[in-house]
Amino acid sequence: MTGGVPSESRLRADARRNSRQIRSAAIGAFRGRGLTVPLEEVAKAAGVSKATIFNRFGGRIGLIEAVIEEVVASELFAVIDHARTIDDAGERITYYLTAIRDLQYRQPAFNDVLLQTYPHSQQLMEICRVGSEANEELIAAARTSGALRPEFTADDLHALVVDNALALKHGTRPPRDDYDRRTLYLLDGIRGPSSTSGGR
Repeated sequence: MTGGVPSESRLRADARRNSRQIRSAAIGAFRGRGLTVPLEEVAKAAGVSKATIFNRFGGRIGLIEAVIEEVVASELFAVIDHARTIDDAGERITYYLTAIRDLQYRQPAFNDVLLQTYPHSQQLMEICRVGSEANEELIAAARTSGALRPEFTADDLHALVVDNALALKHGTRPPRDDYDRRTLYLLDGIRGPSSTSGGR
């Protein structure tokens, strides 16, 4: 350091620290309250200014894309991957729908993804694409096996999860026991005649 001016290495270290703090604060805020949390609150939790978020990440979309893997994508993709390992079609769709609804209840950010709240985020839209393909694959296999009602489609599943996302985001959050009971009602309503899966 000369003349009281920070060295370049010090500036780089400060920038890295700020980025880590912002990422950590964003992950906590997005997981707790969804992707629409005011950036002022993220900045306050990170101990930086809102301008620093823009300097480091370019704004909300850049910040979302920096953390969406940890906030939503890794858990959703793990659900999809595990569903594909289940041999019985009835058990597979029961696991998948129960896990998706659980993720919706626990992770407000997942509902923002389903609602495509930020369509300019390429990563968010890619998560939607992967999820839609998984829905089509799993619903088609379950219908073919008779585990689902023959008229139930991937579009029906999409409508149900989007309706649930809207209710959780904008309505009164139900107690967990009531929410899980309604998941069972949903599953009972869409099962086909050959389904061997009852309950969760």
